[in-house]
Amino acid sequence: MAKKQRKFADDGWAIWVDGDDTSTVYINGWLNPKGKSYVDLAVRIRGVKDSKALHVYVPYAVSKEEIDDVSLLFHDTKILQATFSAACIVDYKKNAYTSEIAYNGKTVDIVHISTTDYEERNLREGTLLTIDLLSLQPYLDNDEAYFIWRMPLKSLDEIFRSHVDVANAMSRFRDLITTPVVSEKYGYSIRINEARRLPEEITRIGAFHRQKLKKAVISLSVDENYELNDSACYRIRRMEENLYHDYLPKKYVSEDVITYQWNQSRDNNQQGQFNFYFTLSKNSVSKSSMFLYVALLLALGIVGDILAALVQKLLGM
Repeated sequence: MAKKQRKFADDGWAIWVDGDDTSTVYINGWLNPKGKSYVDLAVRIRGVKDSKALHVYVPYAVSKEEIDDVSLLFHDTKILQATFSAACIVDYKKNAYTSEIAYNGKTVDIVHISTTDYEERNLREGTLLTIDLLSLQPYLDNDEAYFIWRMPLKSLDEIFRSHVDVANAMSRFRDLITTPVVSEKYGYSIRINEARRLPEEITRIGAFHRQKLKKAVISLSVDENYELNDSACYRIRRMEENLYHDYLPKKYVSEDVITYQWNQSRDNNQQGQFNFYFTLSKNSVSKSSMFLYVALLLALGIVGDILAALVQKLLGM
């Protein structure tokens, strides 16, 4: 029987806008079992001119130094096309804070948060990011705006991190000998605006309960070596390597990567709470087991040679 490893995490995110809006949330998780995983978070605000602030609660500690403003890459029309899945015309850095893009018959603003003085507040169980929309009003020419940035997805880093159980060293040694095949299973749930998964500092904010999220879209980019439960996907496609070449996270390898995408609408969820759950699995041969097998074979070979030499010597006597 294969040795099994199971790890799960259940995160609660919160995204809301103070104002008259109907917003859409886009999350793209870059899953990297061999190193750092990242998440691209984008919020599209309709009615941004009547809104006062954008709030994002991240369920772990994150600092401004760890946040990358990927909207600054949108001067590359290939990246822009890959991100918006449409041909786009861009007026890059139209002013100090925004760019403007036209696509699918509409024009929207892209806010570069790296040039804004947004607030970062550490909470007991995470981080609250707040972008002041009132101060941006003189620089917004459209009533629809995107905010997009990238940051580490630390919950997945914790799931994928290897843990050595020193207390069960003998059991580990036995597993290496008897079960060379390792079956790994990882589960991760992304819950957006689900109050029971959020800290009290968020749930007691009145504006949070008046949020008007319309839709949430989750994309997951994962290596083909891992099998993802795609029963809830509405679209699966291979990542366009040429288009994403300069958009990938640091040290992320684009070979054999497939993007899975989910979509949930508030049409059947009037409270605007969105819960996405996915599992990853992988079966592989343990390199440690193979090394141990080779070492045992070498050891047995050496011992056998020594015994054979002793027997020959005794018979010779």
